[in-house]
Amino acid sequence: MDSQRIPWDQYFMAQSLLLSLRSTCTRLSVGATIVRDRRIIAGGYNGSVTDDVHCIDDGCYLVDNHCVRTIHAEMNAILQCAKFGVETDGAEIYVTHFPCLQCTKMILQAGIKKIHYMEDYRNDDYAINLIKQAGATVHKVSVSKNYFDALAKGLAHES
Repeated sequence: MDSQRIPWDQYFMAQSLLLSLRSTCTRLSVGATIVRDRRIIAGGYNGSVTDDVHCIDDGCYLVDNHCVRTIHAEMNAILQCAKFGVETDGAEIYVTHFPCLQCTKMILQAGIKKIHYMEDYRNDDYAINLIKQAGATVHKVSVSKNYFDALAKGLAHES
């Protein structure tokens, strides 16, 4: 029965939630999933540059109250696309938290026209304006706990 299946927006947000569990940031765990044609093309979480120390190991490297060590989840996902030659134009992004201004600019510049997020987090007025100017859309997604409860029941039943 299709009505029992998790809706697409919640499915992709659940992927972002799962990615956020890999975050090495001690201040906020964020995950991002880039999707085109209902297919995941990249994912990212906030963490340090490869081979650098992680905030969870050495603490945050704060400058003007921002951690400069951390690459944001959205940037990591877009960089993954760049590294492997995957087109982002016309894609959608699912982010656990509303993107910061810098990430919003990068998302729009990458040609991503739909931004889905779950949690409000310092929603920047200028970022919201840029989204409107670009003709992009923003959509807040709620993930139903029922799907995770069903998953947990299914896993418990199998053991």
